[in-house]
Amino acid sequence: MAYAATKSTLVSMTKTFSELAMKKGIRVNAVAPGPVWTPRVASTKPEEKIKSFGQNTALERAAMPVGQAAVFVFLASDDASYVTGEIYGATFGRMPY
Repeated sequence: MAYAATKSTLVSMTKTFSELAMKKGIRVNAVAPGPVWTPRVASTKPEEKIKSFGQNTALERAAMPVGQAAVFVFLASDDASYVTGEIYGATFGRMPY
């Protein structure tokens, strides 16, 4: 319940801050990543969870951090000068249900 509430709050904040900031030429976007291999994943999950980590995505694997970087670089670039108030799902096709 706390995760869902936090997630919906971040979506709402992104949209609201974007509306407020765009008048000052500031863009506000968010990235909602799916499963990503990080040192924390390997050190905090039980062995059986590590073996199946990311298999619930369309590509049946987790992302590497470098694979997510392009989304952030795009959003920080002039190529995204028209993008604000968006939530980019970088989820490997993982559905939210």
